Amino acid sequence: MFRSLESPKNRVKITVDGKHFEVDATASVAMALLGAGITAVRRSVVGNAPRAPYCLMGICFECLVTIDGVQNRQACMVPVHDGMTISSQSGARTTEEGGK
Repeated sequence: MFRSLESPKNRVKITVDGKHFEVDATASVAMALLGAGITAVRRSVVGNAPRAPYCLMGICFECLVTIDGVQNRQACMVPVHDGMTISSQSGARTTEEGGK
């Protein structure tokens, strides 16, 4: 679906939902996911519908993922780094107290 016009010079390794990918070191998490063919990054709270990065500039909050154990990170606003672990989210996040 998405691909770079040029081959990236520097690549980093990331893990997404247990799968390993090598991505452009200059990409945001959202662009790395889209480039890897991952379009649904979370499920909505209402209806469990798949959601994907939309605006790619931090406005819509459709690209929320868990990055290195931290929930509700905007994938479009976070640059990738080597060894990053990304997990898709489903439904509402839980609080430290265990509630929603």
